Amino acid sequence: MGMMALPLVVGVDGSDGSVLAIDWAVDEALRRGLPLRLVYASLWERYEGVLPTMSRERSSAQVMADNIVGTAVERVRRYDPGLKVSTDTVPAEAVSALLAEGMHATAVVTGSRGRGELKGALLGSVSLAVAARSDCPVIVVRGDKSALSGAHERVLLGAGDPDTSREAVRFAFEVAETRGCELDVVRAWRCPEYESTDVGAPAGSEHQHEERASALIDTLIAEAVTAHPSVRLRRATVEGPARKVLVARSAAADLVVVGARHRAGHFGLQLGRVTHTLLQHAACPVAVVPQAA
Repeated sequence: MGMMALPLVVGVDGSDGSVLAIDWAVDEALRRGLPLRLVYASLWERYEGVLPTMSRERSSAQVMADNIVGTAVERVRRYDPGLKVSTDTVPAEAVSALLAEGMHATAVVTGSRGRGELKGALLGSVSLAVAARSDCPVIVVRGDKSALSGAHERVLLGAGDPDTSREAVRFAFEVAETRGCELDVVRAWRCPEYESTDVGAPAGSEHQHEERASALIDTLIAEAVTAHPSVRLRRATVEGPARKVLVARSAAADLVVVGARHRAGHFGLQLGRVTHTLLQHAACPVAVVPQAA
């Protein structure tokens, strides 16, 4: 490899969620041969003033930041002493720090809820904001032990529309290939409302919708199948709302991958109901992969 591989960036903040994110990222970095970068965003410099004081004392916030980063590095070293790790404590608010880091990253990895974020809240505000605005893939680490350890040996790809999903398809195939696991490509379909309620619905219309969904999957993955011939594929078309279909199937997956599209004239991505629902309820980590405009 000529160029240095871009790192997996992990947002660390000492929370339980961030510990899960570190462990997941270590596994992924080892599988893909990537360096790891641990980033702690802290605003203490803003409050402390940038002039160094003559005294040996350092602010408690600074000490906390060092402890959190130090503990994270130690955890990685225990897990794999050979993994290349860099760290940074950034004098910025967490979302902007991680977005900036993501500009030079293979992906950004976060916990689903950070320190001080309410347990009752459906989704951590930091992870949602990063997923909604990042230019690189964002993996929000959540779910049960078997998913986090890769026990299902299956990656789930939500097959969205081609204009939002090309990068997501490529990402999902790469992950499945490095893991040597099955790739489950799922397209949900529904009969339009009028057809399902109208007594005079044309016969065979369900079959048409299913055929269309199936054809869409084929079109979407054709290139990736050629590029990654070793990936074991399972295609499925399922009737129902995509968000419910994918949440249900996430119970048997180690990672669910969905695409997102930058909206013209908007700062950020189009994170639809499907992605929001997965980020809140998936039984495994969720990768949100932006489609370049």
